[in-house]
Amino acid sequence: GKVDRRALPAPDTSRPELAGGLVAARTPIEEVLAGIWADTLGLEQVGIHDNFFELGGDSILSIQIVARANQAGLNLTPKQLFGHQTIAELTLVAGINSVLQAEQGLVTGEVVLTPIQRWFFEQEFAEPHYWNQAMLLEVPPALDIVLLSQLVQQLLVHHDALRLRFLRSASGWQQVNALPDEAVPCTRVDLSLLSETEQEPAIEATAAKLQASLNLSKGPLVRVALFDLGRNQPSRLLFVIHHLVVDGVSWRILLEDLQTGYQQLSCGLAMKLPPKTTSFQGWAQRLSEYAQSTMLGQELDYWLAESRFWVAPLPRDYPQGKDANTVASARNVAVSLSSLETRALLQEVPQAYNTQINDVLLTALAQVFVQWLGTRYVLVDLEGHGREEILPGVDLSRTVGWFTTLFPVLLELRETDPPGLALKSVKEQLRGIPNRGIGYGLLRYLKEDAAITEKLRRLPQAEVSFNYLGQFDQVLSPDLMFQIAKESSGPEHSRLGSRRHLLEVNALVAGGQLQLDWTYSSNLHQQATIESLAQGFLTALRSLIAHCQSPEAGGYTPSDFPLTQMSQDALDTAFTSIEFEEG
Repeated sequence: GKVDRRALPAPDTSRPELAGGLVAARTPIEEVLAGIWADTLGLEQVGIHDNFFELGGDSILSIQIVARANQAGLNLTPKQLFGHQTIAELTLVAGINSVLQAEQGLVTGEVVLTPIQRWFFEQEFAEPHYWNQAMLLEVPPALDIVLLSQLVQQLLVHHDALRLRFLRSASGWQQVNALPDEAVPCTRVDLSLLSETEQEPAIEATAAKLQASLNLSKGPLVRVALFDLGRNQPSRLLFVIHHLVVDGVSWRILLEDLQTGYQQLSCGLAMKLPPKTTSFQGWAQRLSEYAQSTMLGQELDYWLAESRFWVAPLPRDYPQGKDANTVASARNVAVSLSSLETRALLQEVPQAYNTQINDVLLTALAQVFVQWLGTRYVLVDLEGHGREEILPGVDLSRTVGWFTTLFPVLLELRETDPPGLALKSVKEQLRGIPNRGIGYGLLRYLKEDAAITEKLRRLPQAEVSFNYLGQFDQVLSPDLMFQIAKESSGPEHSRLGSRRHLLEVNALVAGGQLQLDWTYSSNLHQQATIESLAQGFLTALRSLIAHCQSPEAGGYTPSDFPLTQMSQDALDTAFTSIEFEEG
């Protein structure tokens, strides 16, 4: 749903209460990292012994930190940040890696289709050109259309994936990186003579037309429109980009470049963006090569485990066929946590069991579905940002494209499991996924082994998907020129299309609050059913938060000690013995 950020309280920027006191930076490198962490996490100050995840960090924020550190002359990777979770530890490895040299010129030519792109074309949507992501921004009334056009042109030059084209042939779909077009896909729409009540529907009608106007083969797969609402009224800026060439992390990069680039141009300066990182073309080619490796083949047993067949279908209120799950019938139920609850989720909960936010959100999701299904197995298609460190010499921290991974996660949980046990169990199941799930798509779509592809295709398919999109308060903070607008950016998918999942759960943090959208088909489920699930999810989440804040909460799991290979029972026994001896 559309979040009215102005109606939400300002995010709390104070440092959370951690186990240790604040220790300020002592060296120039620590000072640089502390500044980057504070800025990215939206905090006033950060100590060198503060844990990244206990400050509210997540995997998407780690990519932003890496990008900013690299721009400051420090070489870091997300994997290093996950392995060295304080600034003091991170400083010891910063700058050790050699600088990666990425192509800085125009990238053109054929590009291998990635697994998520192959998944897209496998769906055979009725109108594949109409499957976008969009953002409608509120901008100052004096925004210059000439400068904006220059900016858009430079973004298309700099971010090569925005110039991708998709061609269908007898052998299937292909993608090609084209040269920049002479025409810039940027228009000005004058609505200044309309009344305020007339302007909103006019914006949404124009946005709907632009959403349907993309052409996969001719391109460009970007549309930009500046809506003039009058001299004293903030304008609106619409960006529509086909999902084949953009994802959630890419939007953060583009919004940052939009802000930086416009400020440079408006001051009469040449537009200068940070250096390019590994191209989408290069990444796709390396993925294709990695897909044939014996290392990837070792993951196959995990993805073909027999337990994956022990799943029950989701209950339906209306016994319609598969064709009933249409985009036209999609409805949405939106729920949220309070600012206080969200702060606890991000900054207090991780301290109890060394968890990350996806561990907690998926535990609550599993608890709700286990109760609904009456079984202890829940199959979920999990979306990840996909920028995984599986290949040496690759840096994707500032690369635009569709990198998303989509992979089935089988969660096992008993309805009677207490909160702490449930959280530790789901945490370990998620840590057991090889390389954060990227291998599933590689095996299914790029392995070039028909037998493996067929085995994976015949597995039970998840009917629910889950995607945590991360935190957006630092990307669109109140002091920036661009803010999220209250109006709709138009329908992003063709109403003629079909939906892959019966339920889609999308979560993000905006305005200091965790927002959750539950999307379903009114042909298959009643609104009351989905509202009950969404409220049940919040109840489960609040229970997990309360437990992690309680004195009896806390403990470790085997993934916290990867070199020991101990079971959970053995680990619990060992720590009980230590506590007994100390007591």
